Amino acid sequence: MQNKGLVKFFAILFALVSIYQLSFTFVANKVKNDAKAFAGGNPDKEIKYLDSIGKVEVFNLGFTNFTYNEVKDKQINKGLDLEGGINVILQISVKDVLKGLSNNSKNPAFNKALEDATANQRGNQSYLDAFFEAFDANKGTTKLASPDIFANRNLSDEINFNMSDDQVKKVLAKKVDESVESAFGVLRSRIDKFGVTQPNIAKLGQTGRILIELPGAKDVDRIKKLVSSKAELEFWETYKAEEFSQFLGGANEALKATVKSEVKEVAKPQDSLTKLLTDKDADTTAAKKGNNPLFDKIIAQGGGPVLAVFNVKDTASINGYFKRPEIRALIPADKNNVKFVWGKPASIVDAKTKKTTETVDLYALKGNRDDIAPISGGVIVDAQDTFDQMGKPAVSMQMNGQGGRVWEELTGRAFTQKSFIAIALDDVVYSAPGVSSGPIAGGRSEISGNFTVAESKDLANVLRAGKLPAAAEIVQSEVVGPSLGQKAIDAGMISSVAGFLLVCLWMVFYYGRAGWYANAALLVNLLFLFGILASLGAVLTLPGIAGIVLTLGTAVDANIIIYERAKEELREGKSLSEAVEAAYGWKGAMRSIIDANVTHVLTGAILFIFGTGPIQGFATTLLIGIFTSLFTSIFIARIFIDRDIAANRSLMFATPTTKNWFTNFNFDFIGFKKWSYMISAVVVIVSCVSFFVNGLDEGVDFVGGRTFQVKFEKPVDATQVSEELSAAFGVAVEAKVFGDDNQLKLTTKYKIKEEGVDVDKEVNELLYNGLKKYFSGNLTYDNFVNTYDGKTTGILQSSKVGAAISADIKTNSFWAVLGAMAVVGLYLVFSFRKWQYALGATAAILHDVIFVLGIYSLLYKYMPFHMEMDQHFIAAILTVIGYSMNDTVIVFDRVREFLAGNLKGSFKDVVNASVNTTLSRTINTSLTMILVLLIMFIFGGESIRGFIFAMLIGILVGTYSSLFIATPILVDSVSKKDIEEIEKRHHANEA
Repeated sequence: MQNKGLVKFFAILFALVSIYQLSFTFVANKVKNDAKAFAGGNPDKEIKYLDSIGKVEVFNLGFTNFTYNEVKDKQINKGLDLEGGINVILQISVKDVLKGLSNNSKNPAFNKALEDATANQRGNQSYLDAFFEAFDANKGTTKLASPDIFANRNLSDEINFNMSDDQVKKVLAKKVDESVESAFGVLRSRIDKFGVTQPNIAKLGQTGRILIELPGAKDVDRIKKLVSSKAELEFWETYKAEEFSQFLGGANEALKATVKSEVKEVAKPQDSLTKLLTDKDADTTAAKKGNNPLFDKIIAQGGGPVLAVFNVKDTASINGYFKRPEIRALIPADKNNVKFVWGKPASIVDAKTKKTTETVDLYALKGNRDDIAPISGGVIVDAQDTFDQMGKPAVSMQMNGQGGRVWEELTGRAFTQKSFIAIALDDVVYSAPGVSSGPIAGGRSEISGNFTVAESKDLANVLRAGKLPAAAEIVQSEVVGPSLGQKAIDAGMISSVAGFLLVCLWMVFYYGRAGWYANAALLVNLLFLFGILASLGAVLTLPGIAGIVLTLGTAVDANIIIYERAKEELREGKSLSEAVEAAYGWKGAMRSIIDANVTHVLTGAILFIFGTGPIQGFATTLLIGIFTSLFTSIFIARIFIDRDIAANRSLMFATPTTKNWFTNFNFDFIGFKKWSYMISAVVVIVSCVSFFVNGLDEGVDFVGGRTFQVKFEKPVDATQVSEELSAAFGVAVEAKVFGDDNQLKLTTKYKIKEEGVDVDKEVNELLYNGLKKYFSGNLTYDNFVNTYDGKTTGILQSSKVGAAISADIKTNSFWAVLGAMAVVGLYLVFSFRKWQYALGATAAILHDVIFVLGIYSLLYKYMPFHMEMDQHFIAAILTVIGYSMNDTVIVFDRVREFLAGNLKGSFKDVVNASVNTTLSRTINTSLTMILVLLIMFIFGGESIRGFIFAMLIGILVGTYSSLFIATPILVDSVSKKDIEEIEKRHHANEA
């Protein structure tokens, strides 16, 4: 090997840099352990401790010191599946942005295009592109630059009515990007002040989506509300209850004709309200029978700015009543612009039954034709959480000069008229105080209401950060409990160590002392791999650990190819130095190694491009592992081999036991092709039939939905749980045993097309109410839903994938698989210079993909582990494509070498000899992979078992297809003329 000194220098340099980078991870972990010990299990105390030492020096290298904040920025971060926490993907509503830019245009073509874009948006198509497409189809003679659409005063500086649609589209695209950027800034400000360690927030390309990861966060409902709240703060004057008593009475009478009211016991507060509004005795027959559609839903009398108090579950019905034209017509003409809104829900506990009822106040705001509040949150310059005069949590605010002047006018009018001012956030009234001391100057105000301390802190936080430019809908979310994360770490460690030991033992058993050299290279490879991950600031996930464990199997692949070639050279009578030189040469093992790894890199790159989250972590470790493995296999192991040559030591690249394994193998692969074609044809046909009959178990990644991993105290009947929850939800809820028999994976599509934090909370509450009977003791809703250290029962993990994002995932997956096959096929055409090689390899890959899909289609109903089609499964398929191509390239490279060489015999004999001489390489590389995958399948954890099973099947069938499908198809596709020419040359060698 030339430049051995330079290789050693760089190897030592890389090792030192890797150790340096990894040292930050060790120091950060030590500090975190100290924080945990100090906090004694209190997460808030732990966070405060870490925040307090952020600028304290914790790492001294002699020549420089690092603070804790600097150390944690340089460490390898753990993903949510290892750390626990909450992950959400927010979709900024481009529809809302367009409405705002159009100044809420009433143009029919514009609004029709908005609705069509919502209904017809395709997978991987942005909403903006869908809107442009819909507008072009519906516009007629209308232009985007029409004065009643975008050529309005809001955009007068950028759009005029003379502009073409294409010109306006460019401006709109820019404005949408600005809105997403603005939302990104607002969310970053909110998250930075929330108080979790190492939050991550990132824009996802040009999709209008924003990823937020909060490791260690535990309060699910609170966090979802924090990140998705638009924070549209408004101040409105309100009507008094008595001003709408006649309207409520009239509405109740009008509804009697079309609405059948529920019969129920009438509470005393309702009796007085009924008497007040209907001027009838509350004890009348009508009241007892429940013939009042509106009044029967009132559970407490209103007063002041509150029209009445209702049960939270009835708000949708009330909203529906008030939207009816015949009910709206009853509103007095001078109050026609009224806005009916709800207050912040509160809980009432019945003293006798101890039953808790969620109630909410109804308000009537003095709206206007433009639906614009007298004061909006834009005038707020500061907000702080505080306590009111009663010692209850509140939020104080300071307005700017303009807001202060309007606030003084508003409070002055409220004082004179003895009226009230509603303070509403996102159309929810938090308080509606009166003014008892005259106009309030200076622009300072306070929001008080039914707050907890955490809620007042969050509200102050979002008001300081500002409002989002448009609604932010949670289209995907995942919640992982810390105990589940620790379990994943333990499973990853066991599978990593066991996989490493198995590979090492096999290499020593098969290759003797040369195997020890490969193992040394493997250790250096792991050091480099983790060092690079640390230097890149990569996030380590459970699939990422799987990628590292797989690297253990592939890291020795290049060594196997080199060692097998060296053994062949030694058998031909060459000296050790000559055999090693030939094995490491381009015509020896290097061409096969480069071709195999380039195809592997291409599939890994496609996986990284089309994957998200943990799948990108898997692709990252896989790609880095390929490059570090190549370096260590080729250069590090060579250093030890060259030392043996220099010392004149014998090195046989084998042990006495394995010396002659596969050396005299002479199987007629080409003669067997009829049988292999028949076997594969049957498999493909059976698989295709199964696709139509059984289908595939499409996970929520592909179809949308919610999944929950719920741990019970003792085993439960999955069928019974499924039936009970399906009845409670009103739609199917699938329940499957997940790992242990006291753990279920629950899946439902309930309201998956409806967005909003309230919907997510409703699902959680339905689940809690449906399952709480299976838990002993007083399991609270918070303990059931939220995550915390040491949690062993309740929801350990949950995820949600919205319909829009599932369509994108499905589209990306389809193109990723097709793209991988096309890219590697094109590379083989380029590398081998003949399309027949690409055809054989692509056919083998297609065969492998159909085979794996067929196995999953046939067995997903019967296997004791989950076999879902999701992102992890697609990652497995792409990995199978890479490894199948790896095996095929090794065989094809030998076929090319023998066909171009001087081997005697017919075309069929030469090809058979090519395949037979690669069996040792093929079986060894596949065997090391299978051993590692088996370890991961057994010890890697339930969450990745289906993922590993797909790769395990894929490696097995990929080895088969490389030998029995790819090569025969290559042979069959070679023209008769080329065969005659090849045979003529090889027969000439016989003479």
